Amino acid sequence: MARPAPGSGAAPWRGWAAVCAVSLGIFCLITSELLPVGLLTPVGAALGVSDGTAGLMVTAPGLVAGFCAPLVTVGAGRLDRRLVLCVLIALMVAANLAAALAPNFAVVLAARLLVGVSVGGFWAIAGGLAVRLVPERHVGRATALVFGGVPTASVLGVPAGTLLGELGGWRTAFAAVGGLGLVTLTALLVLLPPLPATRHITFPELPALLRENRAVRAGVIVTFLVVTGQFAAYTFVRPILQEVSGVDADHISTLLLGYGVAGVAGNFLAGPRDAYRTLLVVSSCLTVVLTLIATLPGPAVGTVLLLAWGLAYGGVSVSVQGWMIKAAPEAPEAASSLMVAMFNFAIAAGALCGGLAVDHLSEPAAPLGGAALMLAAATTVWVTAIRRTPDRSDGRGRIGHRA
Repeated sequence: MARPAPGSGAAPWRGWAAVCAVSLGIFCLITSELLPVGLLTPVGAALGVSDGTAGLMVTAPGLVAGFCAPLVTVGAGRLDRRLVLCVLIALMVAANLAAALAPNFAVVLAARLLVGVSVGGFWAIAGGLAVRLVPERHVGRATALVFGGVPTASVLGVPAGTLLGELGGWRTAFAAVGGLGLVTLTALLVLLPPLPATRHITFPELPALLRENRAVRAGVIVTFLVVTGQFAAYTFVRPILQEVSGVDADHISTLLLGYGVAGVAGNFLAGPRDAYRTLLVVSSCLTVVLTLIATLPGPAVGTVLLLAWGLAYGGVSVSVQGWMIKAAPEAPEAASSLMVAMFNFAIAAGALCGGLAVDHLSEPAAPLGGAALMLAAATTVWVTAIRRTPDRSDGRGRIGHRA
């Protein structure tokens, strides 16, 4: 794979500066995607819709991102990836400014759909860029830095946006994220080197990659199981902490902040490590944690388990991305787009499954169902990756062979 200046004699700091710019882009986009979580009630009240309808501001971009990850990857063709990333950030800026000025909810929802396009396309393309920006020995850490924008957005971006909404109104919050997008766009233009496409991906290649590469196929399955299990449980973390652990409602926000900080730490701990073994450890730990948090009462126990949950799940995004890069080194963007699509679909599937479990069974049923999916994920990793690669130091081994 061709490398730009950072890998061919330019000052090393330029490559890391470019990685930081891409990480800022991920942070900005995830903040934008999740921003309405703290603004549903004021937006609904101002535009005359229910909280349930306002919730489409979160659901719709996630589904659009899932569809657009492969669409944008293929549609980008041979365009320079620097240009593609900048266009996607510019689209996000326009979408947030449109939401800030929207006269009705229909305009807000249309703007949110554009955010989904930006998130899906940017994530799919950015995920495989670390290998082109820094020397090979630093790819793991660089990928962790890129995906550090995901948990950091949850810890800092979303609460900051909610605070802005409380102080200046929800329109101010959307406008502020648009302004952050302009800063991000400037950083990408200044810090990213030219990134010409290494190959042109076509639509038939995507299903072919799933059919012919068992490593990609396994990675997509593991992504679906882990992320569905996560969001089946995490979507209902507040009632679980209150009803099962007995945590006071006033302490929930502080505990969730701790969860987010633990997630950031987990992301950087997982980054430089073997993706297959990391996912085995993560999914196994989450199986235990989700089982215990559903069954053991006590605020202290709930607090410890929540922090362990955040630490373990923090390693998921960077590890599944690392899996895809190893599985298809000749087509990292195509593999990444499949992972991003499944990741976003799994978020919606997890929330739906968790909701059904809570409505028809009980609050503990959501994390117990999540634990079952985590166990299935751990088993899949063991069978498809670990058992097949006992003697390979590069993490690929026979799993990389075509079926």
